[in-house]
Amino acid sequence: MKPELIDMSNLFSLEGKVAMVTGGAGILGRHFCLGLAQFGAKVICCDLNFDDAQTFVDDVRKDFGVVIEPMALDVSDPSSVSTVVSKVVERHGQIDILHNNAAAKSGNLEKFFASFENFELDTWREIMSVNIDGMFLVAQAVGSQMIKQSTGGSICQTSSIYGIMAPDKRIYEGSEYNGLAISSPAVYSASKAAVVGLSKYLAAYWADKNIRVNTITPGGVESGQNETFQQKYGARIPMGRMARAPEMVGALVYLSSDAASYVTGQNIAVDGGLSAW
Repeated sequence: MKPELIDMSNLFSLEGKVAMVTGGAGILGRHFCLGLAQFGAKVICCDLNFDDAQTFVDDVRKDFGVVIEPMALDVSDPSSVSTVVSKVVERHGQIDILHNNAAAKSGNLEKFFASFENFELDTWREIMSVNIDGMFLVAQAVGSQMIKQSTGGSICQTSSIYGIMAPDKRIYEGSEYNGLAISSPAVYSASKAAVVGLSKYLAAYWADKNIRVNTITPGGVESGQNETFQQKYGARIPMGRMARAPEMVGALVYLSSDAASYVTGQNIAVDGGLSAW
């Protein structure tokens, strides 16, 4: 029997899709929003800081000619999540794509970078309330909406390389971020590992609803680290350097599109080969 051939030229098109991105005005989030919009999606940039989101979407409209809609969202607040999801559905009728991307560091960076032995429980809970509680709340609300639509959808959640492997403490010796000595605390690893587990659970749980759930795991991204850190981190990477923020976007577009129609429960590490050592 002759195999059926189909036109695959539009596999990556997101035309007609409505996409929500949490943490949309962040270092990676703004690139995710722009990428989805450039492939045709109607994108809602959700961020705790509405002013940052508004400035970003104004710049995108001016520089790239695409329209992205800003909305204020506190992913750790169930009322805020419910309100935003209802508002998106009211305005656009559906949600086809969720990029659950928001994450947080403590407002007190000294507490965030404290040693494990001295790490405070309140700081632990502050980070968890966004990095995993927020993931749960947004996935729950949007997944419930996708079930109501009966058309399925794609949910992608952002983890981190330190959610699947431990940080190498040696690269932090002499390393700084905007002039502050840095490390990677246990709460970050624990919260990002939980994202991978949640994604796998939901992939199986919602598979019969045609809702695909996957994870993107970025490696270290250039974002203000000093040269010492960049050199030490790059020396650990098969490709020899840190990532650039736009390099994360292709994985999201793929997972959001029909090109990944049979892909669920997977974790794509965009890490320059670090996890392959």
